Amino acid sequence: MSRGYLWRRVVYGLITLFVIMTLNFVIFRIMPGDPVSLIISPQFTPEMKQLLIERYGLDKPLLSQYFLYLQSMLTFDFGRSFVTRQPVLGELLSRLPNTLMLLGTSFLLNVFIGVWLGIKMATRQGSRMDTAITGVSLFFNAMPAFFIGLLLLLAFGYYWPIFPIRGTMSVPPPTEFWAIILDRIHHLVMPVTAVTLSGYGSWYLYVRNNMVSALGQDFVLTARAKGLPQREVLYRHAFRNVLPPIVTLVFLSLPGLITGAVITETIFSLYGVGRYLVDATLQQDYPVVQGCFYIIALAVLVCNLLADLVYGLVDPRIRLR
Repeated sequence: MSRGYLWRRVVYGLITLFVIMTLNFVIFRIMPGDPVSLIISPQFTPEMKQLLIERYGLDKPLLSQYFLYLQSMLTFDFGRSFVTRQPVLGELLSRLPNTLMLLGTSFLLNVFIGVWLGIKMATRQGSRMDTAITGVSLFFNAMPAFFIGLLLLLAFGYYWPIFPIRGTMSVPPPTEFWAIILDRIHHLVMPVTAVTLSGYGSWYLYVRNNMVSALGQDFVLTARAKGLPQREVLYRHAFRNVLPPIVTLVFLSLPGLITGAVITETIFSLYGVGRYLVDATLQQDYPVVQGCFYIIALAVLVCNLLADLVYGLVDPRIRLR
């Protein structure tokens, strides 16, 4: 993989990031609503109002606000929330572990279950088990995560109150270490289940279809004719052939973890980045929304670059000049 290609990818990524940052600034300036009314109370004196306007930089010309915005985004200084008056970066970091715990766990389960079932069912193509698992996977894949979450809340939170219906921890929270761990797991069971059930099907169908195609290739038939063990033919030859696109999908799916948290965390009232973004959007809290969108855009660009690099490392047939 040539250095010229890497530099071109980095330059294209920086240009894309600059365009996204500019759109992120413009969109929230032309949206309806008055964010000034959120930070200035009618009871404030004129001196206090002017002080707050200057503090948030709302008295400067639009171009000056734009350059200050670029500087703050590049230094991860997202300012203070209009609603809570707290630094946006600090609130994001406080919520990020809960989001990573929820979507990181469900993402690993999605990939593991989907890839494992896809490989197994590719070797049993046409069997009753293959038909049943494919039908169930298609059913759940067609259902959005929020609908599955609502069904889980109704079943196991209302009719059979086995799991808590909201929050990331009990109130009051436990004090012992293992009690805290178990309490968090107890609160995450239904959200993780909802995201996993709605997401594993796409991985399963993709891996199964590609494995079925790979098992019919000449190089696999040749490996079987040589008398190689079934496991070696399956994993070393067939699965290795479909591994590069799977690795690419893994990296391209990582940014979706953040966006996927929006609805799930809102339904289960979790203290995470997704719910923080929804609340900020409804309250016209522009610094929070701009910070969240910038983080999501940066994650997408980084993951795209990593996908290109890893794809070349996993598949030695790829040569870039």
